[in-house]
Amino acid sequence: MRVNCDKKGIERAFEIINRGGIAIFPTDTTYGIGCNPYNNESIKKIYEIKFRDSSKPLPVLVYSKEIAEKIVFFDELSLKFAKQFWPGPLTLVLSSHDKRLKNSLGVSDKIAVRVPNHKCTLELLKKCSFLVGTSANISGQSSSTDPVECFKNMQDYDVFVDGGPIISKGESTIIEIEDEKVRIIREGALSRKEILQL
Repeated sequence: MRVNCDKKGIERAFEIINRGGIAIFPTDTTYGIGCNPYNNESIKKIYEIKFRDSSKPLPVLVYSKEIAEKIVFFDELSLKFAKQFWPGPLTLVLSSHDKRLKNSLGVSDKIAVRVPNHKCTLELLKKCSFLVGTSANISGQSSSTDPVECFKNMQDYDVFVDGGPIISKGESTIIEIEDEKVRIIREGALSRKEILQL
């Protein structure tokens, strides 16, 4: 099913996600694929759709820093990064205090979280609060900013939220704070310089 990125389309996508469905949706960096992060079967299906190695944990998109605090701990430095770059293309790897979520995502401690800077995704997250949000592509292939290309290349999802072409500088930059130092796991839309000068 393909829906527009409007009130009706977002409501439909929310209903499908709530029932365990898989959604493809636009973000500020690429088209993403996601589901309810507490639904084990849905998570398993995303790994299958993407042919993703099950040892690679899936990131979670959240509506706001305040929502993120319901599932992860912020130290002083990670809080500073969140305030500076959220919503935006920065993923923070943080310790989680949500046992149920850690179990469904198959992680022992840390979860990658981000607040995307895209009106459509934020409207969806306003309803869902949390969404698994990983790039909508087969693992190893390029991520997509073009809805036509993404719609054609991806299979076995339940709803495609079409937000039009995405103007993007690349995938999100991923960082982790260890011993009060910043470790850049993946340099993306935010450069190393932008991160380290904060």
